[in-house]
Amino acid sequence: MTNEEYIKAIELRRSRRAYSSKPLSEEIKSVIKEMVEAVNTQPDLHFIFIDDGSSAFRIFSGKFSMIAVCGPDTQKAREDSGYYGESIVLQCAYHGLGTCWVSGTYNENKVYELADIPREERLYCVIVIGYPKNRFTAVERTMYGATHKKNKTYQDMFEYSDAKLPEEYAYGLKLVEAAPSEVNRRPVKFRYENGVFSAYVEDPYSDKSIDFGIAKLHFVLGCRAKGVYGHWSYENVFELDDSNIIKFGKTDSEEDK
Repeated sequence: MTNEEYIKAIELRRSRRAYSSKPLSEEIKSVIKEMVEAVNTQPDLHFIFIDDGSSAFRIFSGKFSMIAVCGPDTQKAREDSGYYGESIVLQCAYHGLGTCWVSGTYNENKVYELADIPREERLYCVIVIGYPKNRFTAVERTMYGATHKKNKTYQDMFEYSDAKLPEEYAYGLKLVEAAPSEVNRRPVKFRYENGVFSAYVEDPYSDKSIDFGIAKLHFVLGCRAKGVYGHWSYENVFELDDSNIIKFGKTDSEEDK
């Protein structure tokens, strides 16, 4: 997908809990499995595709597949799981599939059974994927209303800023406002100080770090849309890629050396 298509997917995506009784086609399952395999090439990430995940839920209806998002008990693995998992979610949303990040409201023992998760790994959460119903159900509308009573703006998520944000960063943060997070809490805290843009979450050894990873991807996609290419460092500082740095040629005096 192009960056423009990812931006469109952010506009289209909305968490769905009501699905058609028709399971995903084998062709679509195959594509999702390929995406899962690609994510699993990243260090410490272990996504497991489950053909039929409906038996692990009570409040979800219809037939749907899901991805068990697993990995070691580390902060970085959780963040990376959110980052790369959201890339799958957005690709699915762009192509008309319903998705939902889910943490806690499923039968965890059932998911362990279905996915055969290694004992040394943690189950962080799951991603549900299926054909959504044409209309939002009463349950979906109620849950959406309960979790979106007061949406945080990116200004609400700022801890400190000593200068006006670059336009590109501000746009990236507008896309963070559209990022999914547990009960729409948006736990990420941002700082912009001495030209350095950074972020963090409290309780990093929790599903808040999944939310953080999702937010980081949305921010990167927003910056790219404005022509700024960068990446998040291990210390969660947004660093510009080399392509953004103007490199001057050698001076005459340097050429003589």
